[in-house]
Amino acid sequence: MLFTPISGVITMSTDKINQISPLSLFEKWDKTFPKSKKVNHRKVAFQNRYGIILVGDLYIPKNQNECKLAAIAISGPFGAVKEQASGLYAQTLAEQGFITLAFDPSYTGESGGYPRNVASPDINTEDFSAAVDFLGLQKEVDRNRIGLLGICGWGGMALNNAAMDTRVKAVATSVMYDMSRAMGHGVGDGKDRYSTADRHSVLQYLNEQRWEDAKTGIPTLGGHDIYVDEKGKVSASKRILPETLPGNPPPVLKEFYNYYRMPRGFHPRSINSVGAWNATMPLSFMNMPLLSYANEITIPTLIVTGEKAHSRYFAEDAYKMVGGKKKELVIVSEANHVDLYDNTTGKIPFTKFEQFFKTNLKL
Repeated sequence: MLFTPISGVITMSTDKINQISPLSLFEKWDKTFPKSKKVNHRKVAFQNRYGIILVGDLYIPKNQNECKLAAIAISGPFGAVKEQASGLYAQTLAEQGFITLAFDPSYTGESGGYPRNVASPDINTEDFSAAVDFLGLQKEVDRNRIGLLGICGWGGMALNNAAMDTRVKAVATSVMYDMSRAMGHGVGDGKDRYSTADRHSVLQYLNEQRWEDAKTGIPTLGGHDIYVDEKGKVSASKRILPETLPGNPPPVLKEFYNYYRMPRGFHPRSINSVGAWNATMPLSFMNMPLLSYANEITIPTLIVTGEKAHSRYFAEDAYKMVGGKKKELVIVSEANHVDLYDNTTGKIPFTKFEQFFKTNLKL
């Protein structure tokens, strides 16, 4: 597979409609956070079990001293790219002595996969295993000391992977969502939102949309948080976030808008910043629960969430489901969901993540 550099950007041929190749490999630093002088950074590409080429940023401490190091694969939030929160977590933990890999999941960011703007409970769980594959082949990495860290919707994917991939030795999440529960039952105020009838209405709405997509051959874009009114009428937004914030917005919408749509967190390759998922994307999440085998997770597990995070109940319930005894739930005082995306408010407990991985990956 041949990469051709053009004006600082590595691109690949797009002559195949069903492309699995990366869309690009931008060498220029285009993150939402400043570059650290304490770590070396390089762009990498690797393949998952479905043949899709994933693109990531590998961060290596400058004081490595030729010894093999513990490594952490990091992804999320849901609809974000590695230039946002996952990259910040990766670079910060690399400063503490870990080799870290922040990657774009299949069908998003710079990673391959067609059609674009798709998520899958199976393929995205596999993406974490592909990251483990890659890390375990690096000469700087001790393959017996690899952990995972999932942010927001990729927290559920990380836990799902930890229940399956025996090579993973520790797993952590930050303000996690269980996306199968979120899409299958609706995100509510501390509990599920859909009734059984609502769920049926959403499935009917999504399957009707399939007729339209089949007719045009082009996936329709739409928001994945689908609403059902008291009469059973279903509606969804055309974008994940509006172009402009409406007056008196709901607090959660304002949180996300002030990160993804503002300079603080905006990135042109982030679905949340500029667009929407394929409208029918929720179907597989509604029918394939991510945490079905969470009781079989026996490795050390750290689940971090915010005291005021609307997603807090996902973390608390996942913590109860995890079967291992070496598990910990950390509630960050006064923090909302988006506070743990970046350190604008100084609330990400990086020291806690560092201590957890140092203890359980025996750094």
